[in-house]
Amino acid sequence: MNYGEGVQISEKMKVLGHSPSDSAENADIVILNTCTVIDTTEKRMIERISELKRMNKDIIVTGCMANVQRSRISIRLPNSLVIPPGSYDTISEKVTERYGYGNGEKDTCTSDAGTNCDTRVSAIIPIAQGCLGDCAYCITKFARGRLQSYPVSEIKEQFLNALKRGCKEILITAQDTACYGSDTGTSLPDLIGSLLTTKGEYRIRIGMMNPEGLDNILERLMDVMDDDRVYRFVHVPVQSGSDDVLRRMNRRYTSSEFVDMVNRMRSRHNDISISTDLMTGFPGETDEDHRKSLGLIRNASPDTVNVTRFSSRPGTEASLMEQIHGRTSKERSREITAMRFDEAHNRNSELIGKKVRVLVTEEGKNGTMIARTGNYRPVILSDICKLGSFADVIVTGCEPTHLFGKITQ
Repeated sequence: MNYGEGVQISEKMKVLGHSPSDSAENADIVILNTCTVIDTTEKRMIERISELKRMNKDIIVTGCMANVQRSRISIRLPNSLVIPPGSYDTISEKVTERYGYGNGEKDTCTSDAGTNCDTRVSAIIPIAQGCLGDCAYCITKFARGRLQSYPVSEIKEQFLNALKRGCKEILITAQDTACYGSDTGTSLPDLIGSLLTTKGEYRIRIGMMNPEGLDNILERLMDVMDDDRVYRFVHVPVQSGSDDVLRRMNRRYTSSEFVDMVNRMRSRHNDISISTDLMTGFPGETDEDHRKSLGLIRNASPDTVNVTRFSSRPGTEASLMEQIHGRTSKERSREITAMRFDEAHNRNSELIGKKVRVLVTEEGKNGTMIARTGNYRPVILSDICKLGSFADVIVTGCEPTHLFGKITQ
């Protein structure tokens, strides 16, 4: 979502007469689009702020830190322009007031979010701010607030513009895409259905959705995925296999309900790729809780598991709970990671020898290309392919994190 918003901010700067720079060193104005979801990320942000201060640049700070940790920014960059996510509609006004209009030659702007995240092949479209959750460990809810869904008409306009620019892959994103429209009388399936009325060959990837929100729209979302232009891919963070831990996290579902959702999705689309997140070391997590998380991986057999060690964030409920030693959290993380690689390798190996349709999305290393299958699994191709092209490939091998393929003649 930060990447997508970074592109939108860059576009606003262009409208004001500024142009992108190839580096922060060569820019007159630097936009630092911050994240503070975990402690290590926050430390990287602070380090980057210190680097920019030494460069003596004009700096605009956006993203989550601009809201929840404004004092940490102002201490280091007292003269910076700080614009939190809830005020992005005022960026043009504030930039003009501070810097005036650019002339397209001298004044330049670079975004640390990376302007290449909206390429000819892929475009990112944020569809909402905030969420409906109240997770005990989450600082992002303070930065983003309650759910504010963007109008379908605005999203579709961005979608159509991306296709006109030649994009073939559209990434729909939000803190929780599943709850989209709950505040405006529409829904995620309605939105995707509206986008799919557009003719052409392209792919839509739906971003992260929380289990409680997904459960409300699951069958209708599976209907939408009947269309091959929607990746059969869901990212649904379960966070723990222990109901006791989930309850302390303020997650409003049980581990068995999560497994049931996985089974329902696979009964509709047996090729669906399911990605989930697991957190180790949440306050009060016992060895038995950890074993339940391992059991959940065995039972649900997700295609991808993103493992994160608990990171205490200021102002959250979890920061006041009794913390678990970092060494314990690290050991549990290693055990879950080893199991998830085994499960992922087993699932990927089932595709060896099969023919799949892919979209070539980016250049890989050593002259290879990276493509995505219809269920969003990455395929490494040694063949020379045009970015944005579709091809039929035979899967020739795999690793836990990706497939290898060869284009069929």
